[in-house]
Amino acid sequence: MSEIFVVMKWPVLACLLLPGMLVYLGLHIVRREVIFVDLALAQVAALGACVSLLLGHEAQSPATYLWSFGFTLVGAAIFAATRMNTHHRVPQEALIGIVYVVAAAAGILLLSRSAEGNEQLRRTLIGDVLLVSPKDVLRTFAAYLAIGVVHFIFRKKFLLISFEPERAAKEGVAVRWWDFLFYALFGLVVTSFVQIGGVLLVFSYLIVPAVCASLLATRIAALLAIGWTVATLGSVAGLYAAYRFDLPTGAAIICALGAALVFCSVLAAIKNKKAGGDKR
Repeated sequence: MSEIFVVMKWPVLACLLLPGMLVYLGLHIVRREVIFVDLALAQVAALGACVSLLLGHEAQSPATYLWSFGFTLVGAAIFAATRMNTHHRVPQEALIGIVYVVAAAAGILLLSRSAEGNEQLRRTLIGDVLLVSPKDVLRTFAAYLAIGVVHFIFRKKFLLISFEPERAAKEGVAVRWWDFLFYALFGLVVTSFVQIGGVLLVFSYLIVPAVCASLLATRIAALLAIGWTVATLGSVAGLYAAYRFDLPTGAAIICALGAALVFCSVLAAIKNKKAGGDKR
């Protein structure tokens, strides 16, 4: 294991340090029951990157980052404005799916105009963690710390609008404003990680650990502890498998997280069965 850390030092650090914020935000997303909003925002961020690439900017340039973040802000505004839809004729999840499909199709159309379109499309989907640089990891980690501070300061508001939106509305909280701030910060996190790990890895880190935690616990501290543990073990297992068997790194981590979900599902079933037996 030490040999892997030496050879893959920065990819390992990226997969250990950065998913922490993704896991926390994933708990919010799961509780909001808008599971694919992260996938949609990640795809919107990728669309912004596609526009930047078509304009001649480098994939890791500040211009590409700004284009991606600008697109995610538009997505954040759309999702914040439509969450508390009182008519309920069209579920928000349907709108989220539409945004994802249109953003993905638009990205394909844009990259079809590029000589390296297929490779760039692959990179937006699965990324290339092995090529992550120390600058990328440290810059992204610093941004995540800053976002974490904002979430800590306003944690009561963010938890309230995610876990008890009806109560928040009754108490006069400006839900749409706080929703927009949540999605804007969420978009910043997604934009940063999409450039490192791609759309699919972002989705996996956001949802799989959060679902594993939700199967086994209810209190926020326990949810975070379980989610972070799953993300860490899945990262280590995926990176080891990728190194040992010469596999694509992102795909290996995603499959390891999937295996962790199966394991947690079995544990949850055993736990529920025991709880049912004790009641008898």
